[in-house]
Amino acid sequence: MKNTQFLLSIAMIVMISSCNTTPKTDFTGADQEVKLITLDPGHFHAALVQKEMYPQVHPDVYIFAPQGGDLTMHLERIDRFNAREVNPTSWESNVYTGDDYLETMLQQKPGNVVIIASNNSRKTSYINQSVEAGLHVLADKPMAIDTESFQLLQKAFETAKENDVLLYDIMTERYEITARLQREIAQLPLLFGELEKGTPEDPAVVKESVHHFFKYVSGAILKRPPWYFDVKQQGEGIVDVTTHLVDLVQWVSFPDQIIDYTTDIDVYDATRRPTIITRQQFLDVTGLNEIPDYLGSTTAEILNVFANGEMNYTLNGVHAKVSVIWDYQAPEGGGDTHYSLMKGTKSHLIIRQGAEQNFLPMLYIVPAKGNVTPEWEDDVANEFAKITEMFPGIGLEKTDEGFVTAIPQVYRIGHEAHFAEVTQKYLGFLVDGKLPEWEVPNMISKYYTTTKAWEVANRK
Repeated sequence: MKNTQFLLSIAMIVMISSCNTTPKTDFTGADQEVKLITLDPGHFHAALVQKEMYPQVHPDVYIFAPQGGDLTMHLERIDRFNAREVNPTSWESNVYTGDDYLETMLQQKPGNVVIIASNNSRKTSYINQSVEAGLHVLADKPMAIDTESFQLLQKAFETAKENDVLLYDIMTERYEITARLQREIAQLPLLFGELEKGTPEDPAVVKESVHHFFKYVSGAILKRPPWYFDVKQQGEGIVDVTTHLVDLVQWVSFPDQIIDYTTDIDVYDATRRPTIITRQQFLDVTGLNEIPDYLGSTTAEILNVFANGEMNYTLNGVHAKVSVIWDYQAPEGGGDTHYSLMKGTKSHLIIRQGAEQNFLPMLYIVPAKGNVTPEWEDDVANEFAKITEMFPGIGLEKTDEGFVTAIPQVYRIGHEAHFAEVTQKYLGFLVDGKLPEWEVPNMISKYYTTTKAWEVANRK
């Protein structure tokens, strides 16, 4: 890969800007009509968008970022994708690292779609300024980490609509096979029944996940930027990974329905607590030799990182609970895990991903309380035939408590591959010239839920 460092003279910037003040916004699906700009790639998700090539996307990518470790790690990841033996990519990175990287990007606009997966304290501002400049934006989560940034995000969506550009976030978990199955099965009333309402003590929808600071990505140890441990820059756990979980609650419970946060959501409880990271663990996972000043004492032996959180809320009257836990490192043979529960009047749909499942997410179908009958088994078997038509090769296996879905390996493509699926979906939206009508209000509702939970938890 060629990494081209470029510095443009003021005259050249003015010339380019004058002939390219409005990037191309009419897309046909033609080869290489989408030109990517990557802005300040502080998170490895920025690189995962480029793990695959897309015919619609030009191989030249323009990167505007401050000089430093975040940019170096991003370019190294792109290099590894280009150099791999199987299905190598062929991206060409054109890099600008002047102190005025943002202003230059907004003025020059060498592409038409901005990829933003950056330090979260700057992300919402980046998003807002990009759509103001008439650029489409595909952004990593979270797009907002507190009440103030949520309000700015609302403005960004309004501006995107005015400028006829598409602002969208990267919701990879919608493409995980058990989440897709849970969503589709919940739409079969003869099998699932109706979604229960639940109570604060016994919610009808539960989403829990466990993540780890030390992990491998694309076969290499993931180096975390030091600001990842500063909740003022990264955001607390209750507004970060929970973005996926809140999105799934909406997506599986009320598919393709518009959610109005002003009337449909009530966040009535939330809590937060820290993960204790030792000095050595921090140095190991960041590759630094000392702790930065902004994390407190540079000689501290432990860091308290508020990466754990839980929220309880109602969505259209349905009680839901979302929680996230961050540990330093997974147990031997383990990894990030997910637990999900949806309670129907006839069946409960449960995703488990523990040691018993070899840390692979598995979807179980069990009878609702009081519905343990031979007729229930027949209804499940008969209705599941509709799922098999949607997902050929997926079957059912009997268990002591009900059924478990048998999922062929072809559906288990892995988290990193889901970034390409999201990108392909977004490229289709560009050709359509619009997002589905429920996507924008539901993104706003999602970030209202997470930032409201942050507000509630921090008041305690």
